[in-house]
Amino acid sequence: MPFHLIDHPLALEVVGKLRDKRTLPAEFRDLARRLTTVLAIEATRGLKTNSYTVETPLESAQAERLSQGIAAVPILRAGLGMLSPITELFQNVSVGYIGLVRDESTAIATSYYCKLPKLSASLTLLLDPMLATGGTASQACDLVKAAGAENIKLLSVVAAPEGMDRISREHPDVHVYFAALDRELNALKYILPGLGDFGDRLYGTEG
Repeated sequence: MPFHLIDHPLALEVVGKLRDKRTLPAEFRDLARRLTTVLAIEATRGLKTNSYTVETPLESAQAERLSQGIAAVPILRAGLGMLSPITELFQNVSVGYIGLVRDESTAIATSYYCKLPKLSASLTLLLDPMLATGGTASQACDLVKAAGAENIKLLSVVAAPEGMDRISREHPDVHVYFAALDRELNALKYILPGLGDFGDRLYGTEG
């Protein structure tokens, strides 16, 4: 199944606080980092490792080290709020950036920036906190695949059924990890109940 709802109790608590309109940007950013840590750990369970020997203070012991590359690709600008936990968790992560802006009247996103590292041998983590229509995430999948990505996982905070349907149609090989499945999109293509505009709340630019 390509969709993974992360219902860890900590994730449930954090999502509730992210939804709260009283949560200010500084706390919102901290909550986003905490939730991304949970999502990233779940999404990277299958990473390949190599065995080696380490000397403890008492004797030799077998240990494991990561042997598979990881690339984190936030979708600007909201995805930036999910980047720092991944670079803190994984020492050798490569980072790329995709800039997509959504036309508010059509809800169609267009690309204005794309800078990606080598992706062919890496697990690529796409960071898009709000999977609404799925248009932005689908275009980002197209871009990373064109750059050689074969193993792609999309990390989102909240998903809507419409976005899930689109990803399953257009990119059935992409696994999606998310912390909440919401009811629907409104007429402006915002997720309901949602948590508002993630980027605005992250940086205090709403209103």
